[in-house]
This record gives sequence, structure tokens and C-alpha cells, in this order.
Amino acid sequence: MATYDFIFNGLGLRDWCDAGKTGDGPLSMADLLAKGGSGEDPSIWSLPFPSLDALNDACAKFPQSRDLTKGVEDGFLAMKDMLRVVLDPLTQPLSWLLDGTLTLFEATPWWIMFPILMLIVYFASKSLKLVAFVTACLSFLAFVDLYQHATQTLAIIFVCAFLCVLFGVPIGIAMSRNDRLQRATIPVLDMLQTLPPFVYLIPLIFLFSVTEPKLYGIAIILYAIVPVIRLTDLGIRLVDKDVIEAADSFGMTDRQKLFDVQIPLALPNIMAGINQTIMMSLAMVVIASLVSAPGLGVLVLRGIRNLELGVGLVSGLGIVLLAIILDRVTKAALDRVNAAQKH
Repeated sequence: MATYDFIFNGLGLRDWCDAGKTGDGPLSMADLLAKGGSGEDPSIWSLPFPSLDALNDACAKFPQSRDLTKGVEDGFLAMKDMLRVVLDPLTQPLSWLLDGTLTLFEATPWWIMFPILMLIVYFASKSLKLVAFVTACLSFLAFVDLYQHATQTLAIIFVCAFLCVLFGVPIGIAMSRNDRLQRATIPVLDMLQTLPPFVYLIPLIFLFSVTEPKLYGIAIILYAIVPVIRLTDLGIRLVDKDVIEAADSFGMTDRQKLFDVQIPLALPNIMAGINQTIMMSLAMVVIASLVSAPGLGVLVLRGIRNLELGVGLVSGLGIVLLAIILDRVTKAALDRVNAAQKH
């Protein structure tokens, strides 16, 4: 006798539950153990929660949890072709952009790439010490033959972080100017921020081929875009109302207030969001190596699969150095913005 038989008996559904039942089939090990038990009612301590499977034990016509998961899977697969028709043309430029950037970074000789990166670092930070530090880190990665994988990782981060900023900042601005849009967007951002990174890959694997760069590109963008949206919205909302009233008194239009007052004053928060977006992009690039994303994550995955401790640790050190480089450069740029605001 199942624990929750009394529910279906009390509702008069026993005939419905037993309808179509055939003779006893082969018993599972759990059923055999249950039959071999004492037959006494379970104590309150061992009472199972009335879940789908527990209720199914009492009524075979009640759905099981596997019926729910199978229904979700069947529903997604039924929509897959329609989603691909819509999403394929929209996301194909992302594949082209990732392919082109990876090809460019890989084809550029190190003696050209190093000076370009040094100029970018100096332009962002105006710090020769930081330029020397970045040069030393990249030289070490090249010395241990991780230069190509490191540049692949940088190429993916460059594209994905750029697109996060390109789409995230306007979304954050729109949220800051429309309370209804903010209330509708916040739950979506909460979901994107709390979903485990691996979950992003599950539906995308069914929608796109594993060989398509947009598969891991979309996963990285969805995972990393949240901070720049949130902090753009927050930064603009934190602009002093007295400053807005002064802008109104000068007869500024909404467009002028946005570009000449609100965005400049919110720039420290926006830059902090960009910093977090870049760091989250790097974290997701490693996980995306499971679906053919090139870079240092491939070596980490190889170290795990083949139990190559040295490969895993050295490539992990390379990821740490890239994270330090990206964090230091973006924070130096943020410090410059903050200093300019104070003056």
C-alpha cells in the first residue's frame, strides 16, 4: 500500500487510478524491498513529501517527474526548427565577427601584436608601470608556448565584451528612463545572473551546431551582459537631481541632458560595469571550451580529461594572468575617469 493512497481513496478516484491496470508486472528492487518490509505504516520522520513520484506510487495515472522533464524537452524540440529559422539569420553575423577576429589575432605576428597591446594599455591607463607589467605577463605566456591560446581567448573576450557594451549600455539607459521597462527587465536579469553557466549551453547546443562560433558567443554574451546593464541603469539614476534641475533651467533637451550631463556623471558606474562584464566573459570562455570555444580553456579541459596536471595548472596560471591584466587595465581606466570627474 502506497503512502498517499488515502488521498485518491478519499476523492473517490481509486477506480480511475486502477483503470486499465493489467496483471502484476516484474517488480523493481525498490518494490521487492518494500514487499519484504514489516508492512507497518511509516513514521512521521520518514514520511515522503507528496511529490509527483510519491503520488504516482499511489495512483499510476498520476504523472511522474520524468513526464514533466520529458514534456519540457518535447516542447523545446517541437519549437527548435521555428526558433532556428528566426535566430540563425540574426546570430550569423556573430559567427562571422568571431571567426574574423580570431583569424586576425592569430595571423598577426607577435612583434606587431605586442606593441599594439602596449599602446592600448598605455592609452587606457597612462601608466608605464602597468605597460611593463602587461608586457612581462604576455612575454611569460609566449615563453611557455601559450601565446596562441592566450590571443584566442583575448579575441573572444574582445568581441563578446564589445557586444555586451554595445547592447548593454543602451538597455541600461532605456531602463533608467522608464520605470515600467526596469520592472519588466529586472526579473530577466536576475534569471540570467543566477542561472549556472552550464545551463546557458544546454538549449544552445540543440539550436546551433557545436562547430558554429555563435554557440559559445551567445552563451558568453548572455552570461556577461548583466553587470553593464545594471550599473548603467544605477549610474544614471544616481545622478544628482539638483544637476538635472539645473540642466532643465538652462533649457536642455532630453537628448542633451543624457549625453552632456547624465552619461558623463554616470561614467564611473558604467566603467565598473564594463570591468565586471570583461571578467565574467573570461570566466565563461573557459566553460565555453566544452562547446569548441578555442583558447586557454581548451588546455584546462585537456588537463582534466587526460589527467595532465601540469597542462591544467600552467594553462590555469595563464588564465589568471589574463584576468589580472584585464582587471588592472580596466580599473586603471576607471581611476582615470574618476580623477577627471573630481577635477
